[in-house]
Amino acid sequence: MAPSKKKNYGDGVHDGLVPLAPIDVATCGTIDELLRGYARTSFGGRTVGEGAEVLEAMIRDPKCLVVMTLSGAMTVAKQGLLVCEMIDRGWVQAVISTGALMAHGFVEGSGGAHFKYDRKMSDHELYERGYDRVYDTLELEQNLDDIDVIVRNAIEKLPEDTVLHSKLIFHELGRWLDENTPEEARSILKSAYRKNVPVFVPAFTDSELGLDVALMNRVRVKEGKARRPFDPFLDLEAYASFVGVQERTGIFTIGGGVPRNWAQQLGPFLDLVEKRMGKEGRGFRFRYALRICPEPSHWGGLSGCTYSEGVSWGKFLPEHEGGRFSEILADATIVWPLLVRGMIERIGDVEIKKTLVPS
Repeated sequence: MAPSKKKNYGDGVHDGLVPLAPIDVATCGTIDELLRGYARTSFGGRTVGEGAEVLEAMIRDPKCLVVMTLSGAMTVAKQGLLVCEMIDRGWVQAVISTGALMAHGFVEGSGGAHFKYDRKMSDHELYERGYDRVYDTLELEQNLDDIDVIVRNAIEKLPEDTVLHSKLIFHELGRWLDENTPEEARSILKSAYRKNVPVFVPAFTDSELGLDVALMNRVRVKEGKARRPFDPFLDLEAYASFVGVQERTGIFTIGGGVPRNWAQQLGPFLDLVEKRMGKEGRGFRFRYALRICPEPSHWGGLSGCTYSEGVSWGKFLPEHEGGRFSEILADATIVWPLLVRGMIERIGDVEIKKTLVPS
């Protein structure tokens, strides 16, 4: 039998392929080294390592404004200081969140505490005792009553003709924390206030803080006063005028939901302004994007929507035009602390300064 002809097999290197390497935990002396090792492995580990590279790129880019979107019970889950670190170090220039996440964070920032859920207590018993369960953690109803007083007092100090919106409300709550909590006490809204980072909550009425404002208005009507008006479109315009004019932008997403979509819809919004109003647009698209969320795309929810799908909506630059995306399908409480610690080691204990276009 005649020998078969040798096929034109590639060796990987000449085709520009990146070789992988076994992860050696015995030689990884830092979280940063561990993340670099992850990047040369496979499966979920590789997505974490490559996600760190995308996060580093958007942080280091001096002309990139980074938007952080937050959903899920991250403050109840004790991840709030991660947000503080990213704001304080200049890694994030705008925050978009669920109202519940900010409410629980404000509880913590104003001195309240959360507790581990004791499975021996039934949910009916929790209700009777004033314990609100969030998965495996408890929020105290008394905490929510306490912050209601703070929220009302902060808002009522504003001029009567003020039109409320979430950016304004959270700025005032950040001011309250800055003026009324110990200097060393850290909290999300306090850090945002000090660093002039706007916080937007597009679904504001879907939160304990939104209910506080609604009840405040009912009390005002009962006392013969006019309701305080609330206009969410002021948030949209403020966000567009700040983020939409930047040379480059990145988005760092925990979870998904309304915060993610509201942040990402800026590209389609500005496209519509150009198309339907005849105003010249800039073709806004996010250049960098990192998402940490366990939801896969086949569940059909927005939280699991891929960045590739977002390209079709005009939300992100395609990769061939410079877009850099990474998606980590994992519980953020496991991965997020590793990424932040790794970035501290990789970038150093310095505050990042950005050269951004003023709004």
